[in-house]
Amino acid sequence: MAVALVLVAMSAASGLHAQGLQDPETIDKIIGSEVQEEQVEAAADMDRVIKAIETTADNISTVRKTTALDKIDIVFLTDTAATEGGPPAAISAKLEEHKEEIAQLRQELEGNALLYHAIDSRQILFRDILAIEFVGSDVVIYAATKPAN
Repeated sequence: MAVALVLVAMSAASGLHAQGLQDPETIDKIIGSEVQEEQVEAAADMDRVIKAIETTADNISTVRKTTALDKIDIVFLTDTAATEGGPPAAISAKLEEHKEEIAQLRQELEGNALLYHAIDSRQILFRDILAIEFVGSDVVIYAATKPAN
C-alpha cells in the first residue's frame, strides 16, 4: 500500500514538472496581463519615481490585494543600476527615507504570484525594485537595472 502511495505521489509530481515555471506559456497564463518593458534614464522620470517612492506605504496594501491587472509596465532605470553608480542623489535620499517600506514592498511583491512572475520572468532581482505606481488597473514597476539580454 505504501509503495502505491509513493508511486501515485511521484506521478503527480512529474505532472507538475511537465508544466514548469520555465515555460513562457505557463508564466503568461499566471500573469494574464500584458507586460511591457521600457528603458529610461532616471532624470527623465525623476519626479514620477520620487512620487512612487513616497507612496510606497499605500502601495504595499494594494500589492497585497492585487489579483489581476490590465497592464504591467516595467521601467528599467538603466542609469540607476549598481553597475552605473546607483541612483541619482534625489532618488537615493528618498530610498533611504523610505527603506523600511521599500523592504516590505519587495516582500509583498515576492508574495504576489502575478507580480512575482512578471518581475522574475524578466530576470529582475527584487533588491533592484525601487518603487511601483498603480494607475487604475495598470501598474508601473521601477527597477534599478538593465534588461537581461
